[in-house]
Amino acid sequence: QPQLVESGGGLVQPGGSLTLSCLGSGFTLDYYVIGWFRQAPGKGREGVSCLAPWTGETYYAASVQDRFTISRDNAKNAVYLQMNMLKPEDTAVYYCAAKEALITTVPNMCDMGGNYWGQGTQVTVSS
Repeated sequence: QPQLVESGGGLVQPGGSLTLSCLGSGFTLDYYVIGWFRQAPGKGREGVSCLAPWTGETYYAASVQDRFTISRDNAKNAVYLQMNMLKPEDTAVYYCAAKEALITTVPNMCDMGGNYWGQGTQVTVSS
């Protein structure tokens, strides 16, 4: 059974950093477009960043450009989101997702989401 499990969320002060991790099991992320999404209270889901498996093509939402970095470690079957210069408006539940690379693109993934989802991890940015 394919499964994604996020970790690394928490409470951080504005300007701080966090690294989210997403570990895949039951399938190999090498062949999947992977993405990070977030949902703040009362708001819709937002595609934060997505990454292609072979080309390294990436997408970042304008709100996180130059602050967040997505990466993957195929040997660990893991995906990461390095978040720097965090702002209160980054507060949300963050989810990782994956979709087969043969049936999606990076822009489509970040727009429509994946076939597999993690349970989410809370990120709170507050002083």
